[in-house]
Amino acid sequence: MLVSKRKRYLSGSDWVINTLDHMMKAGTSSGNICQVVLMLTTPLSEQAARNRLNRFVKQFPVLQGRVARDFKLTPYWKIPAAMERDVHLNVTHLHGNISPEFFMSKLVHNANRPFPDGHGYIDFHLFTSGGRSAVAMRFDHRLFDARGAESFLNLFQSGLDEGSVSGDITFSSSMELTEWRSKFLAGKNVNRAIIALSKSIPRSLPAQPTPDKGYSYRLMTFSPQETSAIYERAYRDAGYLMESPFILAVITQAMHDLCDSRPDAGSCYLIPVTMDLRPGKEPLQEVFFNHVSYLFYQIPVEQVGDLKELVTLFKQQMYDQVKSGFPRDLATASLLTRIVPLGLFGKLISLPMDGKLATFAFSHLGKSSYQSHEFMDSPIENIFHMPRVPVPPGLGFFSSLYNGRLNLVISYLDGMMTDEELEGLEVGIRRKFGVLPE
Repeated sequence: MLVSKRKRYLSGSDWVINTLDHMMKAGTSSGNICQVVLMLTTPLSEQAARNRLNRFVKQFPVLQGRVARDFKLTPYWKIPAAMERDVHLNVTHLHGNISPEFFMSKLVHNANRPFPDGHGYIDFHLFTSGGRSAVAMRFDHRLFDARGAESFLNLFQSGLDEGSVSGDITFSSSMELTEWRSKFLAGKNVNRAIIALSKSIPRSLPAQPTPDKGYSYRLMTFSPQETSAIYERAYRDAGYLMESPFILAVITQAMHDLCDSRPDAGSCYLIPVTMDLRPGKEPLQEVFFNHVSYLFYQIPVEQVGDLKELVTLFKQQMYDQVKSGFPRDLATASLLTRIVPLGLFGKLISLPMDGKLATFAFSHLGKSSYQSHEFMDSPIENIFHMPRVPVPPGLGFFSSLYNGRLNLVISYLDGMMTDEELEGLEVGIRRKFGVLPE
């Protein structure tokens, strides 16, 4: 076990994320970047935000590290002794009567920009409009997963509320170059599952990535009353605390309607879903890097029609995969991939199922890790995420909960859907949630 402030070995999950970043930089306008957006109800001081964010971020030199290898072949994150550059804070002043669509267009533009110097991993953007404001933190997924990004912002606010937070982190990590038998057994189990999934070709929307293409987004925000009704129905149809399979079932039915309107030879829906594997032992260390694995749901096209039956299918597949240890086996087996160069590993990922790796991606973050109702001194109205989805599939649905509001963001590669199809998809989801009449 390595205990170090300057070096942190990458996990298999980290290496998968690095590979996806490599693929996205080669095939789209930027890498594996996400932004988390905080909608504020009052103006935020530009100078105060710049000073406080810079003072906070400079405590974490891990934010300006880079991937390296040594003679032992295991990739690691090389951490400088101190931050060498100030954090970027861009400011946009919006004037006049700003529509939600216009503001979203500004967020979309921000989400698709590569980092200015080509080596950054985090920056901030402050938007002001009349008596309101918004803060967007863009981050490289190689450094944070979604929960880690929210936890990082929560650390910032905690430091303002309770006193300074130390960024002097000693990382514990391992090369994981022992116990080869267990790793190969895990790889065997994962390979068996992939072979089973490969027997059917999934439906998918055509995605044509090019180096100049970005992503578009549709934000669906539900009122506290609508959210309460959705969760009540989820608990009734899926079981207590089982809102995730219910939300996924609703999305799958809405996607089924869209896919039925297009010619497609696929016979199932294949959906990778993130699963948090944080042990909770070192909260500060677990803010950084990636601590997720995946479940893979495969639903035959002919079994999508009944919502309750679809929820049951998702729950059964979830139970079966967790019981078999598939998410842990996937995380363990992926350790073996770290010796493979990023470009080659990206090609290997695309081999199964004729490159149709999924219909869409799904992640339900659940309750936000940002615990305050303020950012600096400004009340927060809402928090949501805008990730870029690797191609394939180039399409993802990301749900989260903040302050009693359910948010669902649709992220898709430009050109995958028409405006009419996107509108129909949102209407279908709202109707199946029961917040719009049939």
